[in-house]
Amino acid sequence: MCIPNGEWVIILGVKSYFKKSIFKSLRFRLVIRMFLVGLIPMLLLETVLLKSYEKRSVDVRTADIQNQCTILCNQLGNLEYRPGTTSEVVRTELVQLSNIYNGRVMLIDKEFRIIEDTYGMDVGKTIVSGDVIRCFRGEGTSHYDAGNRYIEVTSPISGAVSGETEGVMLVSVSTDTIVDSLTVLEERACTIELLAGVLLLLAAVLSGIRTVRPFQRITDSIEAVTDGYDDDYLHENAYTETVLLSEAFNKMLGRIRQLDSSRQEFVSNVSHELKTPLTSMKVLADSLLAQEGAPVELYQEFMQDLSQEIERENNIINDFLSLVKMDKSAGIMNIKSENINLLVEQVLKRLRPIAKQRNVEVVFESFRPVSAEIDEIKISLAITNLVENAIKYNHDNGWVHVSLNADHKSFYIEVADSGIGISPEETEHIFERFYRVDKSHSKEIGGTGLGLSIARSAVVMHRGAIKVYSQIGEGTTFTMRVPLLYVS
Repeated sequence: MCIPNGEWVIILGVKSYFKKSIFKSLRFRLVIRMFLVGLIPMLLLETVLLKSYEKRSVDVRTADIQNQCTILCNQLGNLEYRPGTTSEVVRTELVQLSNIYNGRVMLIDKEFRIIEDTYGMDVGKTIVSGDVIRCFRGEGTSHYDAGNRYIEVTSPISGAVSGETEGVMLVSVSTDTIVDSLTVLEERACTIELLAGVLLLLAAVLSGIRTVRPFQRITDSIEAVTDGYDDDYLHENAYTETVLLSEAFNKMLGRIRQLDSSRQEFVSNVSHELKTPLTSMKVLADSLLAQEGAPVELYQEFMQDLSQEIERENNIINDFLSLVKMDKSAGIMNIKSENINLLVEQVLKRLRPIAKQRNVEVVFESFRPVSAEIDEIKISLAITNLVENAIKYNHDNGWVHVSLNADHKSFYIEVADSGIGISPEETEHIFERFYRVDKSHSKEIGGTGLGLSIARSAVVMHRGAIKVYSQIGEGTTFTMRVPLLYVS
């Protein structure tokens, strides 16, 4: 059969939809599993019941036949029946037994010859089988052939005087009535199963819809966040799983809001920090342009101010680029074994000229030689920012004390100063980007508010930690801990 291309597209689309949307959906899987969980036990129960009924019916029929055979064999023994002789009484009894159970009855003598056959087919023939041989030894037998649908029973005929086995009675009875009863029961069971299956499927569908409904609400909430509507937190307490999902979603939503707020504040701060020096430079330039024939001294003064503002702008951009580079290279670490003592001395050597301008004494104390696996550039940047802040936010003629120590796991650098100090309320925010404690003197002191954020990022990238201890007017102490061995 030829199918047009357009119809192929529709067929493939429907197939793809069912494969992706239905067969992989939680609701569909729940319905199928619940349906199978209910249906499979019913099928197993049906099989067990039918097998039990068949076995019970066969056992009852076999027991009845054995009882009748035993009674008839005892009667034959009491009549001193001799196999091979003809007896109307015997034939009547055998025919009656055959009619009762709709089967075939044969008498077999010691020579294994059939001397009586209610079917009249095999008289005079020899029959040798394991059951007949065992029966001649005095053991009655029974056998059920499910494939051919018959029960076969043997019973010994013992002489009343001699007590010896004179012959064997072999009875074969059809089990068609049992099979017919099984067929009727199986048909009824199938009908019941069909009705139960329909009810079970409906119950599974309804239960699946109810079970998945909380997850659908969670999905809708996630889609709302994706579309930009994130006003409400999620509270789904239907199941333990939905409670956990709700808590995780609310944490994620809170984090998203925090990040969005931080992003907006970051952009605002960047814009403000970059705009402030530009505004100052424009004011200075406009002032010069407005004064015709201004003296050279005034030009020099204004140009000096312009140079300072340009330097300030350059520092802001450099700090900003350092922070962006730090974020971007979070997974790129140039780890080498470094001499930390030498590293700290090199940092302090670069910063002592700045400290000398304010007559701030910088002291370095090392308790032991320390080597560690670090990214030298990032750790140097962290130490530089801590010491530079200690110098900037210090009093004239103050001091900065830098110490280095280590244990078997980490090394510790402590930067203490005699500066203005930080209030407990502000210590919670000093590692935030663009946050500055003394905003009123920020222009005089300089800086962008990014130094501590850069320092913290560098330490955290080494799986370390940085802490601050400070009081207003009593100075500030920063402590950074960095593992000796880098673990990625």
